[in-house]
Amino acid sequence: MQALQLETLHVAPVLREITLPAPARGELRLRIAACALNFADLLMIDGRYQEKPALPFTLGMEMAGTVIALGEDVTGFRIGDRVAAFAGQGGLATEANVAASRCLPLPAALDFETAAAFQIAYGTSHLSLDHRAHLQPGETLFVTGAAGGVGLTAVEIGKRMGARVIASARGAEKLEVARQAGADHVIDSDAPGLREALRELGGVDVVYDSVGEPAFSEALRATRPEGRILTIGFAGGEVPQIPANLLLVKNLTVMGLYWGGYLTFRPDVLTASLRTLADWIADGSLKPHISHRFPLSHASEALSCLRERRSTGKIVVTMAA
Repeated sequence: MQALQLETLHVAPVLREITLPAPARGELRLRIAACALNFADLLMIDGRYQEKPALPFTLGMEMAGTVIALGEDVTGFRIGDRVAAFAGQGGLATEANVAASRCLPLPAALDFETAAAFQIAYGTSHLSLDHRAHLQPGETLFVTGAAGGVGLTAVEIGKRMGARVIASARGAEKLEVARQAGADHVIDSDAPGLREALRELGGVDVVYDSVGEPAFSEALRATRPEGRILTIGFAGGEVPQIPANLLLVKNLTVMGLYWGGYLTFRPDVLTASLRTLADWIADGSLKPHISHRFPLSHASEALSCLRERRSTGKIVVTMAA
């Protein structure tokens, strides 16, 4: 089987022929049809992700495919089942062994590419907005990086939950993508005066920030009393230093969300969220946006597309039949 493996940190991964062992107890083997890329894949290459698998390892955190073998003690799945899986690694390959506990049966209406693409991005946004921030209908949500793979899902889910959504992104093309996803107002992230622009729109109740500074500080100061600020990531490269005095005087809450962490301490919350999202996608309430598709043989090009921020929405790598 083929797999895109990282052999040395800070060096481009390479496509190799490898052999997988039989599925271990509690695992199933997938014939992978599609794998979606994430910013975390780039952090893994650079050795900057919070989880550091032993080298060499196969990149690709979220995938979808067909069950072709079952390990001991696997229940609830059969050979031939279509599933989505969050494995943390192993998805940029033609096959993978995945813990059955990290697999989700797919509704018939959900294709493999969409199934691979929705898990982390939509899961992060839904868990953040619903479980953590308790976003309510009628509240105002501000989303930074709103045309990216995660930010775009926050726009879409925020609208699905009944919020008024303000989206920030760079350039007219990306702003239009956010508008098409449901944003009520859009702001160019390159334009000065973000704080003033948000205040002119009445302020915000929930901030969904995947960028970091300087947008974080500007949004913080435009947040209404009892507002909630979600820190999702720092794609802009600068981690905010949060002024506690502002939290005190405005009764604000800043909270983090590491989606993968719920697999360890609250897997039930994560699984329930994914089931909700799969149903919303299957019934047409959500429409995951895939802007780029690459075959596995061009996976390095796909990673370059991600690093250079040429995508709007998700990048998906597909495997040969």
